[in-house]
Amino acid sequence: MQRVKSNKILVVDDDLIVVQDIKQFLLIEGYRVEAALNGRQAVEIATQFIPDLVLMDVSMPVMDGIEACMEMRAIDSIKDTLIVFYTDRNEDYSQIAGFNAGADDYIIKPVKPKLLLTRIRAMLKRLNGGSDELKEGNNSLIKIDRERYVVIKSGQEIVFPRKEFELLSLLYSSPRKVFTRYEISNLIWGYEIPPQNRTIDVHIRKLREKIGNNHIKTVKGIGYSFVL
Repeated sequence: MQRVKSNKILVVDDDLIVVQDIKQFLLIEGYRVEAALNGRQAVEIATQFIPDLVLMDVSMPVMDGIEACMEMRAIDSIKDTLIVFYTDRNEDYSQIAGFNAGADDYIIKPVKPKLLLTRIRAMLKRLNGGSDELKEGNNSLIKIDRERYVVIKSGQEIVFPRKEFELLSLLYSSPRKVFTRYEISNLIWGYEIPPQNRTIDVHIRKLREKIGNNHIKTVKGIGYSFVL
């Protein structure tokens, strides 16, 4: 069966090998892809290409990713484009700066291609008709405010520690999809957490304490999913 996707992605990184590798696997998946090697070039290409999503490094010559993100947010034709930072800058202040500049997501390198693709698909799902708000009937249950790192449940704001928030955001991005422990550990922590380590389980327990037991389903021996 032929897969057809119309989404356009702009890959931005000053490492040509990284750009080529990411561009290649995205092309194989059916996306239309352009590339840039610095922030200034990214802004120029974006205004012509009008990407649905920009996957961009933070530290780059000529113009860094933070500046480029801010410029893109000020240009009418691309101000609503999804912007995802993909970088080895894992300091809290770098992530805060990224979100303050207008980023929609922040992913720490390295991430295996299939896991990166999962994250990209989740972001594009929002653009293609997904929602930041999950509903049952006409009653809003949970809404995630990614800019403020706040979860709103039944009208009440709940503040989460960063890892708990990122874990909930990941599960929430694709309701009913089962995320394996391998995917979760690599996407959220940036490395594989061995089965005997209970870090993921502890974070899942804390999420259930805050949003209720009925929203996160355990699939024994595999992982977890978000349910309505």
